[in-house]
Formats: sequence, structure tokens, C-alpha cells
Amino acid sequence: MAKTIQNGPTIQEHRKTGFYRLPDVLSLIPVSKSTWWSGIKRGEYPAGIKLSERTTAWRVQDIHALIERLGEQEAN
Repeated sequence: MAKTIQNGPTIQEHRKTGFYRLPDVLSLIPVSKSTWWSGIKRGEYPAGIKLSERTTAWRVQDIHALIERLGEQEAN
């Protein structure tokens, strides 16, 4: 059987805790980096947590809540 290589997380993993880095977030929410950062400024997307001077990450539960909210908006 062939081995599948996966790039980044999928929503099916249902991780409850931890952090996503920006490439992981953008693999789940397909917007550009500039759209993501401007969405944070406007309050549409969750702000990240600074892990170090040059490292920002987002809580898994915040990203999953955003995905659910976006899905509900799409349904309406």
C-alpha cells in the first residue's frame, strides 16, 4: 500500500489543544497571508500568540471555532 504524505493538519484530526503555525492555519483556511493578517487587524480572525520574538502561533481551538463560525455564515 502506498504511503500518503500529508502537508499540514486536516480538520478531521480533531485536535483539541496545541498550536497551529501560519502555514497550518492557511492550509485549513484558504486565504492569502495578507488577507489573514488584515483579517486579524479587523477582528475577523483570532489574534495569534507570540511564542518568541519571531514566532506566532494560533490556538487549535480558536482556529476550529473560526472554521465553525465561517461554516455557519456560509449556511445562512
